[in-house]
Amino acid sequence: MVFLIVRTHYYIPFKMPEQINTKIGLEIHVPLNTKRKLFCNCPTNYYDVSEPNINTCEVCTGMPGAKPFPINSEALKTAVMVAKLLNCKIINENKFVKRKHYNYPDLPSGYQRTSEPVGEGGNLEGVGIWELHFEEDPGRYDLQTGRVDYNRSGVPLIEIVTAPDMKSPEEVRNFLKILINLLKYTERIVAVGGVLRADVNISIEGGNRAEIKNINSIKGAYKAINYEIMRQKNIMRRGAEVRQETRGFNEKSMITFSLRTKETQADYRYIPDPDIPPLYFEEGYVDGIELPETPQSRKERLINEFKIPGKYAKTLIRDKDIADLFEDVAAGKIDTELAAQWISQEVNRQLNYRTSELMETKLNSAIMVELLTLLQNTEITENVCKKLLERVIDSGESPLKIVKDEKLGKVSCGDKLAEVVAEVVAENEDAVDDYKSGNKTAINFLMGKVMQKMRGAAEAKTVISLLKEKLD
Repeated sequence: MVFLIVRTHYYIPFKMPEQINTKIGLEIHVPLNTKRKLFCNCPTNYYDVSEPNINTCEVCTGMPGAKPFPINSEALKTAVMVAKLLNCKIINENKFVKRKHYNYPDLPSGYQRTSEPVGEGGNLEGVGIWELHFEEDPGRYDLQTGRVDYNRSGVPLIEIVTAPDMKSPEEVRNFLKILINLLKYTERIVAVGGVLRADVNISIEGGNRAEIKNINSIKGAYKAINYEIMRQKNIMRRGAEVRQETRGFNEKSMITFSLRTKETQADYRYIPDPDIPPLYFEEGYVDGIELPETPQSRKERLINEFKIPGKYAKTLIRDKDIADLFEDVAAGKIDTELAAQWISQEVNRQLNYRTSELMETKLNSAIMVELLTLLQNTEITENVCKKLLERVIDSGESPLKIVKDEKLGKVSCGDKLAEVVAEVVAENEDAVDDYKSGNKTAINFLMGKVMQKMRGAAEAKTVISLLKEKLD
């Protein structure tokens, strides 16, 4: 007799809670704009040089026996300034510079010099700032060729570590925009080729934390966080465990990928650097560091100095480059409210459409002054002005030359306009019949046709007047 034993397995699906508690924290590395590196006299303009390994010496390439120079005082001053701007408590005594050990080709000495916190317990827009410290930048390692460029090695950085207070990609994006704008106001950061490099720490309640390394833009951070939250949710839905690990992010495919198991502090074997004495701020040093104009104080100044509405000032100060553009244009004999309106609304609209920063376009204050002068002097219509802006922001052309070459000057009266109105009335019998039957809104359709033929150069009030004369 044969017995058949049947084993049944019951699958109980893992149900995700409706409200998922996501925690996101950031480690933000910002290069400082100083003339020399942190612990040597090599220049820091790695972004301007095309030849590798020319801004180097025995210190920043980790040669055996090389001793660090005294710390870059300007970098230290900037670190304290930013810590104050982030409302941190400044740590005055016994700040050691430590050696953080790990083996990677971009770190020739086998360790990275990084300080203990300069400031702690800060806050920006409701996000806690755990600490701010300074450190030296590693070099650049090309994974494809295996080559290393040490021009960047030793450049001073500040690292801003936030609390895991953000809960969504949108919150992170908003925070980074505010932070970067504030840092730009110091005029002490390298704003070439991307301001920041950020590591993003993400965990979903009930799961381990994953760290995504070296994200180079706000857009990249937004995309990486979106993907990582989705990845962790899917793992938890299957009833599996999210591993604590370090991950990379591929901006082309918009996915994160595993790099290695996450290190802990013990893995880095921190020790005080015996060649650098602990830092001590003398009485009066911290108070003597003047803070730069902040976005909020600039807003008040723009309202008082240029007499512009608060709604425009509030928009302008959200990006230092945009606020700088406004002040430059307002100094060019352009009506300040006109300049504020067009820059805060139309320029920002064009930038948002392109998802670009102002510095990534060819628009500058000279072009903007020329464009708004044409509008202010009623030489072009608002419609033509908008179309010109849309063009010159990418091309960098002279608005005045375009208007002259392409005959885009405003037409308010004359035989040409009357002729075009007559053509439009003759070509659109249905709209004409609708208007005469009582549908007065049909005149807007006819006006649009006239403006199209006139390439926006006709004055709207004159067009309406001519159409009514023809139709009534």
